[in-house]
Amino acid sequence: MREQLLAAEKVQAIDWHGGALYLLDQRLLPQEQVWLRFDSAAEVAQAIRDMVVRGAPAIGIAAAYGVVLGAQACLAAGGDWRQALEADFQRLAASRPTAVNLFWALQRMRERLQRLKDDQGVLEQLEAEAVGIHASDREANLTMAQLGMELIRKHQGSEQVLMTHCNAGALATGGFGTALGVIRAAHLEGLVERVYVDETRPWLQGARLTAWELAGDGVPVSLNVDAAAAHLMKVKGVSWVIVGADRITANGDVANKIGTYQLAVNAMHHGVRFMVVAPSSTIDMALESGEDIPLEERSGDELRLLGGRPIAADVAVSNPVFDVTPADLVDYIVTEKGVVERPDSEKLAQLMCRKRLH
Repeated sequence: MREQLLAAEKVQAIDWHGGALYLLDQRLLPQEQVWLRFDSAAEVAQAIRDMVVRGAPAIGIAAAYGVVLGAQACLAAGGDWRQALEADFQRLAASRPTAVNLFWALQRMRERLQRLKDDQGVLEQLEAEAVGIHASDREANLTMAQLGMELIRKHQGSEQVLMTHCNAGALATGGFGTALGVIRAAHLEGLVERVYVDETRPWLQGARLTAWELAGDGVPVSLNVDAAAAHLMKVKGVSWVIVGADRITANGDVANKIGTYQLAVNAMHHGVRFMVVAPSSTIDMALESGEDIPLEERSGDELRLLGGRPIAADVAVSNPVFDVTPADLVDYIVTEKGVVERPDSEKLAQLMCRKRLH
């Protein structure tokens, strides 16, 4: 299976070479594939804020490379470069508040920096750490894809109808994808009849990104408006909802793209299994429950405007971009460390104690 998955890797969103970071501008997909070059931590922070790069694992990877770029500039400037670099850490940390992978990656980079006793080989060491974060995410994607696929096979061996929300594919990660990685693996094993993709307002990550990724892989895919999800569960025989996550708290509550919570409620009502796929770096054991997660709210213009043109009445706008799905609505959390069924605090604590998959 691993060889099949590696052969199926076609899309990447992040590239590091020549001492610069290159990001595929996801705001322009699928109409245009434009790569942008970034040479400073400030530019990377702005790219994260502006949604050039998005998806929790991808944000963390980009931020790690942002630290390397910051170190390059600070070392070249001379003086107290460590103090100067701290400003870049803070700038990157402030770029988006909800996805914990961002803070996890920055902490990894900070710890690597703290282990360096002098200035010798600083850039090489920081670059190696960022590259390692990128590579480990790719490996985690491959492991999660196989684990999730096996769950689908276990519960019903024949072709099944799946549903997903937002984009948790190669564009959102350093490799094969989380939720879409599972769907891709299931497709390769002949387990997928069709995938229904929520459009995911207001940024349309499902319509622009997920549908594009799946169609490119030859997966039978249908796009639907977000409000059609419950109806499709009822009439199309959906057997699984499979989503990613931006943060999972110690008790198993899941923060993900706005609309995930209502999908989970609808899934429980219709007897549809609900799977969350995310690397262990998404699990924040420092937060007890989803009530503690900072949920980002973005500008109302994202709803008021379409293509720069007004489409709504001039009224107040509520635009939260994440919601929290309670753990009791989740059937499985799939990580590279293993699978947690019906998650709770005890099960997640046991999972996070593992150093590798058993």
